[in-house]
Amino acid sequence: MSEMAKLTRGTIRGHLVSQTLPMIFGVAAIMSVGLIDAYFIGQLGAQELAAVSFIFPITIALSSLGVGVMVGINSVIARALGEGDEKRAERRANFGAVFALATGILLGLVLYLLLDPLFRLMQASEELLPLIGEYMRPYALGLPVMLLQMGLNGVLRGQGEARKTSFVSITYSVANWALDPILITGAFGFGGFGVAGAAYATIAGFFIAILMALWLIKGARLQINPTAIRECDLGASSKAILSVAGPAAFSNAINPIGLSVLTALLASQGQAAVAGFGAAGRLQSFAVVPLLALSGSIGAIVGQNWGARQADRSRRAMWWSGLFCIGYGLAIALVLYFTGDWFADIFTDDPAVIEEFSRYLKISVWGYAGFGLLIVANGALNAVDKAGYALAQSAARVFLVMLPFGWILRAQWGSSAIYAAELVANLAGGALAAFIVWRVLRDGPQDRASIQTNT
Repeated sequence: MSEMAKLTRGTIRGHLVSQTLPMIFGVAAIMSVGLIDAYFIGQLGAQELAAVSFIFPITIALSSLGVGVMVGINSVIARALGEGDEKRAERRANFGAVFALATGILLGLVLYLLLDPLFRLMQASEELLPLIGEYMRPYALGLPVMLLQMGLNGVLRGQGEARKTSFVSITYSVANWALDPILITGAFGFGGFGVAGAAYATIAGFFIAILMALWLIKGARLQINPTAIRECDLGASSKAILSVAGPAAFSNAINPIGLSVLTALLASQGQAAVAGFGAAGRLQSFAVVPLLALSGSIGAIVGQNWGARQADRSRRAMWWSGLFCIGYGLAIALVLYFTGDWFADIFTDDPAVIEEFSRYLKISVWGYAGFGLLIVANGALNAVDKAGYALAQSAARVFLVMLPFGWILRAQWGSSAIYAAELVANLAGGALAAFIVWRVLRDGPQDRASIQTNT
């Protein structure tokens, strides 16, 4: 194994802590951007907040596609290092950055062309479509910047550089925090751009984060080097990254796609329900930050040890991770169950929105432990090149449980059916994910002789 595969040595619990703690700060910083966006946009009015509630699932879906690309890059680098092939890891790192940028350009063009049909399909009203367009058009043009930043983070993650990855995320977030009040509501004599200002702040934040990532990569072992790209077998490298990135991207995107459909179903319950659901969803995203951080750090730990044929260490990592998901998920559920009204008052003073905000939290929070098991299991499956399993279980959770449950019971339960659908899907998805990852990791990795190391 390579000397760079530092996660194949030392205690598993130590690596889980050292890799996850920095990620918590990084993920928390990113999630706080959504909260700050919602706060300042909420100052513009309930209509603007409702518009952003339609936007939120789409931006999360696109971010999830970016995360899939990042996971693919992370996976191929971590396994190559675990197998001791540093040259292949460097080639994959450089190709991955170019691949991420190209993916961002393609996604941005498609999104820009399909904006109005997409949001009409989500049942957005004609009065909200102009506000949605104000945000989404610049956001679509900025997608290449977002994807490149995520690709560079994948290069750092695959090396086990969790602290540097977090610095990149914090840089993005701090830039966004500073720009949001100026560009959304205005400051220092400047009037602000309204909803569009949130998109401008996001794009600027990603650009600044790219500069930070490139600077940090200079201090890492794997470098961004154009020569390494020329030496890369483009077909083999594309296949290696896509074998993980493709299923991982869709797996990550399935949940926000499901939330988009739930938002469309919820639109029949009124604008207050949509606004409350969207605002509470942003708070919820922040509450599950430690689970998201663990799902991000688990890939390098499991991937490097799997590549080094130390399956027992991969299994121990998943055991401790599962215990954390259950304990933390139940603890944060109790906190939000009793504080929902207080948090709702921060986002809005509309009584109807506050009521829906609180109702959503009282129902959905009990599924956090299951959600944690699901995303951490997916991170491990992606790391061992079983991304297809992660995609299958994510699809089953949304399309076989969440959407049918919400659709069938909506007429009887109203908005509560939508919130309960998410709860049931998280519980079922977590149980299924835990079973699948146990079966996969029970057997060791394939024989080294069968591992392709020439690309």
